[in-house]
Amino acid sequence: MTAQEKIRCDACPVMCFIAPGQTGACDRYANDAGRIVRTDPVLMLTHALQGGERIIPFAAADWQDGFVPQDTMVTGIGSGTTYPDYKPAPFIVSSQVDGADMVTVVTEAIFSYCGVKVKIDTDRHLGPEGAVVRVDGEPVGHVTTAEYGSQMLSLGGVHHLTGGGKAEGRVTCAAMLALCNRDPVTLTIDGGSTVTVQAGQPPIVDGTPERRMRVGCGSATIGMFASQWQGLVDEVVVVDDHITGVVSEHQAGKVIGWPATGIRIKGHRSTPGRYFRVSEPGLGWGGTRLSDPLEILGPWNAAKGARPGLRLLMVSTTGEEYGYYVLDQSLTPQKHPLPPELEPSVKLIDENCEPSLCTVLFMGGAGGSLRAGVTKNPVRLTRSVQGKETRLTCGGAECYVWPGGGITFMVDVLDLPPGSFGYVPTPALVAPLEFTLPRNAYLRLGGHDEAIRSLPDILQNGGEYPTAAKLHPRGRG
Repeated sequence: MTAQEKIRCDACPVMCFIAPGQTGACDRYANDAGRIVRTDPVLMLTHALQGGERIIPFAAADWQDGFVPQDTMVTGIGSGTTYPDYKPAPFIVSSQVDGADMVTVVTEAIFSYCGVKVKIDTDRHLGPEGAVVRVDGEPVGHVTTAEYGSQMLSLGGVHHLTGGGKAEGRVTCAAMLALCNRDPVTLTIDGGSTVTVQAGQPPIVDGTPERRMRVGCGSATIGMFASQWQGLVDEVVVVDDHITGVVSEHQAGKVIGWPATGIRIKGHRSTPGRYFRVSEPGLGWGGTRLSDPLEILGPWNAAKGARPGLRLLMVSTTGEEYGYYVLDQSLTPQKHPLPPELEPSVKLIDENCEPSLCTVLFMGGAGGSLRAGVTKNPVRLTRSVQGKETRLTCGGAECYVWPGGGITFMVDVLDLPPGSFGYVPTPALVAPLEFTLPRNAYLRLGGHDEAIRSLPDILQNGGEYPTAAKLHPRGRG
């Protein structure tokens, strides 16, 4: 095979020379008998499909059975990029919505400035805040703040993609691509755990799948369920790495007349019945290092209500760990089987815990020159998006657009069809974008009016790179 048989692909900055029958480095474009073609179909969304999902030739004169749902939306998935960005976006589609003339600008954007935010529903301590997160030994992000029943990771970003070594950029890009396309990725956290993360699935922490996230902190659990325990037990301690609750001291207990018990908790007392730092964080009870909850108890005070026979329930914030104790003659807690009358209250904590899942949000800055594929005056597009005149979607999914400068957005990857994200080996991710706005507003932005096409024209003639089209029902999944 000679070099002359190869043709150059200009769909991204890598500018691959592709041999006949082969794909470029991104696997998204191929040399088909001397022409560059898009290997994946353009995805079109619809609310309803007759006869199920179907593959439909994109550049054909008509669609199979002549069926084109009226609500069909051309997405950026499979559409191709604007690179080099001086040219109009691959598809600028005219439509009518409730009698209004609208335009949707469709493209796949190349993101060097992007990352993923990962929410992991677990009470387990995954690692210290700020700890480096690694994949195959390469740094790909860090641990951020712990939120209500969840741990948060920030992965990717331009410094990991392009600011480190080649291996770091390659591994970071591959990990983000897998996460965004709903595949599992195993992360190791410096000074912490090994966690397998997959969008919409339970996290696996140090080899053990998580089952549920906590109902709330220890204080909140006391507030919710104090009345469930009244009359059945003399004291309840809800063990939590963040805020451990004690029902006899807590305001919720006071309101219902719970008597003092003389209990003492080792920890930093915040407000009555609420204790911080009863233990170091870990994989034990309520996200602590505790395997024996009695470690957080000090000597009981008989002058303040402690007595032999006092009944004590200790439970975690998920109800997974619990213990029932009775004070002996020396006011030392002795473990006993959980009485049947207390079982419903422990099960109620369990019932109120939601399934533990991983959430993956793609975050990107839709700036740079890709905006030139939308309008000849790119800053007007930024202002239009920020002013909510232009609706931004990602593969048809709703986005959250951050306030302030630029077009910085986040989207839940589960709201996009599977396999919506790609990559180029610069390295960078490729994500679909759609900008929808009234036609007259688009023209005021300096839009590419000469490139506006109707949906029938797009179906008839295709785009710059021949491909196919695929109908996909709208909705999560």
